[in-house]
Amino acid sequence: MSLIRDTYYRFQVLVHEVAKFGIVGAIGFVVQLGVQNGLHPNPKAAIGPTAALVAAYCAATVVTFIGNRYWAFKHRKGKGLKQETITFVLLNGVGIVIQIGLVDAVYYGMDMKSNLAYNGATVVAIGIATLFRLYTYRKFVFLAQPPSSEAEELAVETTGR
Repeated sequence: MSLIRDTYYRFQVLVHEVAKFGIVGAIGFVVQLGVQNGLHPNPKAAIGPTAALVAAYCAATVVTFIGNRYWAFKHRKGKGLKQETITFVLLNGVGIVIQIGLVDAVYYGMDMKSNLAYNGATVVAIGIATLFRLYTYRKFVFLAQPPSSEAEELAVETTGR
């Protein structure tokens, strides 16, 4: 029992971040698929599969930035809103390339143009890009607070500063 408890305490922050990141990502997933399927293959929209994916990705990116910054990673000290936003957008640029590459490979390269194949490729691409984003958001966007040393804690306790 203590092994499970000790393991949980050791990875508590990671577990909570991944869970919250997953919830935010699920909301972004619904936004992306909703916008994407609303635009393609809607004859009124007259928009291609790649353009629909990009528009939907942009909408989902806004939603996930807000959710990640103000909820999932709110406890992390970043470099400020401007720097976090720039880094987030750049890393999402890589994420969209991953998604476009896979979806276009299926849609155009394999000539699988059914809605099932299009959405299936999108789901797989989102999964791959999500692993990339989780790692890079934690590493480069929402930075962890540096751990304080015992000496610093002792100094604060004894001096009050």
